[in-house]
Amino acid sequence: MADDDTAPADKLSEINTLLAEWTARSAGDSEMLIHRLEGMGYAVSGKSEDEIAEILKKPPTRPPAA
Repeated sequence: MADDDTAPADKLSEINTLLAEWTARSAGDSEMLIHRLEGMGYAVSGKSEDEIAEILKKPPTRPPAA
């Protein structure tokens, strides 16, 4: 994890990466999480854990569901 000398923007990037990877692992066991991510605009349905992690490291590709 980031140390105290790391710039806040770099810490945020590192934390976002860790969260994307954790979420991808969790999504493999949760259809509800996949549905929620899809509703947020992330095209993750039918993707592998590695693919989901990469998708979540970027902004959503679709507008959120209303």
